[in-house]
Amino acid sequence: MTLADRIDALLPQTQCEQCGYHGCRPYAEAIARGEAAINQCPPGGTAGIEKLAALLQQPVLPLNHEHGIEKPRTLARIVEADCIGCTKCIQVCPVDAIVGAAKLMHTVIADDCTGCELCVPACPVDCIVLLPMPEAQIDIAHADAARANFQRRETRLERQRMQHEADLAARKVATNAATSPINPVLAALARAKAKQQEPKP
Repeated sequence: MTLADRIDALLPQTQCEQCGYHGCRPYAEAIARGEAAINQCPPGGTAGIEKLAALLQQPVLPLNHEHGIEKPRTLARIVEADCIGCTKCIQVCPVDAIVGAAKLMHTVIADDCTGCELCVPACPVDCIVLLPMPEAQIDIAHADAARANFQRRETRLERQRMQHEADLAARKVATNAATSPINPVLAALARAKAKQQEPKP
């Protein structure tokens, strides 16, 4: 197990980005490299700082309030009657804890919610409220599940990004081939297709 692994195991896995990094793992790696302080995680709070200090044999530091304040963990809940189905909350949830479809009501899977609060500012109609997180949900098992959900989402988004880039590259090649002077037949076909798509008077 690497030092980053051991640091990551002590973080709350909210994936809230309050530390200034895109999730708990990048923050753990930054701490391991000596590029980030151990007091940048408000959800972990004082207890989390103490654990990190003990692991790294560093002095305990007060929480850096530039990254937020320590407060009780919460769960998001969507007021369904007010939801307009815009999907903005789904897009920002780092652990895929919100389900729904465009123009349809969304809901939060409470067991998967980490209380990151990223969905709150994303909602254009303020239909998301924060409720106290049950103490039983603040444990290693929940943190491990949140880490796995975050990694699964990151993998999926990277795969979609690469597919999108590949599709764009393929279209560019096809366009260049169709308009190249050395491909008059393809160019003629492209012009014919473009003419068909022109609005008729």
